Amino acid sequence: MKEILVSSTFYAYLSRLRWIKRWGLKRNAHEENVMEHSWEVSVIAHTLALIKNRYYNGTVDANAIATAALYHDISEVITGDLPTPIKYHSTAIKKAYKQIEHQAELELLALLPKDLQADFAPLISHDLLPEEHVKIIKAADKISAYLKCQAELKAGNSEFEIAAEHIALAIGESDQPEVIFFMQAFVPSCGLTLDGLMQTH
Repeated sequence: MKEILVSSTFYAYLSRLRWIKRWGLKRNAHEENVMEHSWEVSVIAHTLALIKNRYYNGTVDANAIATAALYHDISEVITGDLPTPIKYHSTAIKKAYKQIEHQAELELLALLPKDLQADFAPLISHDLLPEEHVKIIKAADKISAYLKCQAELKAGNSEFEIAAEHIALAIGESDQPEVIFFMQAFVPSCGLTLDGLMQTH
């Protein structure tokens, strides 16, 4: 076996996603980090893609979408999580953050061995993803945020009331039938306790 003398800090950075907290401007009953959020978005995006293909004549690559979703917030290991109300507060802030995000993506890509950079580029640089993939991942991200809000409200945390209303409205206006399918088929049971889930069997 050929010895590979390569040293990279790429995965050392990725492992730190567990320390990046989300929803930093709000009081949280249950804290959420970027690593667990990324897993949830990946699972939801994968399911959305399969629903699209199976029920709505889609032809998207569900596995590629799931993989890209795992990396969709990777730049936050450098930038931290900028809350949505700040990120979209003004056109100037949105533009500036996009530039910061893009620079962080380039820096993370540069940490990889050169022969792997082309393979990771479409996963790390959002601009290189197919638009259809981006749309599904963004929808999954929104559903994940909705579930987070509902969990906080169930825990008695009214801090998330307005966010929950805004996200529910945005999802309700979605033109993606796979999103409506997911919300109707899977989301209602997410509020059940373990005992409640077991009773449904």
